[in-house]
Amino acid sequence: MPVPFSILDLATVADGETVAEALETSTTLAQRAEDWGFRRIWYAEHHNMASIASAATSVLIAHVAARTERILLGSGGVMLPNHSPLQVAEQFGTLAELHPGRIELGLGRAPGSDQETFRALRRDPRASERFPQDVQELQAFLADESLVPGVRAFPGRGTKVPLTILGSSLYGAQVAAVLGLPYGFASHFAPEALEQAVAIYRREFRPSEQLAEPHVLAAVNVIAADSDDEAQAQFRAMQRQRVRMFAGRQGRRLTDAEADAVLDSGAGEQIRSMTRYSAVGTPDVVARYLEDFTALADADELIVAGAAPRRESWWRSWELLATKVAVPAAVS
Repeated sequence: MPVPFSILDLATVADGETVAEALETSTTLAQRAEDWGFRRIWYAEHHNMASIASAATSVLIAHVAARTERILLGSGGVMLPNHSPLQVAEQFGTLAELHPGRIELGLGRAPGSDQETFRALRRDPRASERFPQDVQELQAFLADESLVPGVRAFPGRGTKVPLTILGSSLYGAQVAAVLGLPYGFASHFAPEALEQAVAIYRREFRPSEQLAEPHVLAAVNVIAADSDDEAQAQFRAMQRQRVRMFAGRQGRRLTDAEADAVLDSGAGEQIRSMTRYSAVGTPDVVARYLEDFTALADADELIVAGAAPRRESWWRSWELLATKVAVPAAVS
């Protein structure tokens, strides 16, 4: 039986767009994804990145939830070292009270930013060392108890917002297994440890109140197009974007030729490796790739990142993907 498909939306601000236009596009995607039958949409916390508009994750979820009816919405993820568990419980507890049964909370250990931005967030550089304890503290705030004497999350208490541990290393797999939580692997940009991490998670998983059996979500890039040539051209453009993000200096935008020179050199190996798990091609090709990737990742669910950089091609990619992997939602 095919696994469920979900969406990771980075709320990307495309060339020539305003932030407001990008957020409206994310809202429209959620509405269409609901009709197409995707299970959930997650938004990722990134800071100090002009091309990504999902820094205030809970605010974006609230906006989209008010304009959709059924689709599950959550963070993919909230970077817990940037926040106190109490504040996260209050924010997502509020969302859960407003939209019962539709809110989820994916949690990551990385800061989601550079060190200067982390300092601007006024957080302790050692906060990531407390990640497992912070997850448990947050989970308690969302349940009927608290690990902090005399402190309760209002709103939040009793909502039991479901948690997922996100990661790209063996550490996150171990935390998810010990706590008995779902595990999402960021294979769309950090593929190296995918198979080993999933194997550790499944082997060491301990059942919990939230989850009786292990559940793996694996992320994968998708660019579907009407022709293979168009899909490959969009894939190359996406890789150039990555080069510009990592190799651009002093505000100067690299030309296509300069970006290609980096990609085709030894220095471009990191970028090529980051995009290893990418389904690129016509809809049939993409569908076969995703079937093979599901088996490789030993995944219970795939979460798809739309990777086409041009907005028109991005929309077309989602439309074509939906014809192959999504199940139209029942209209109530």
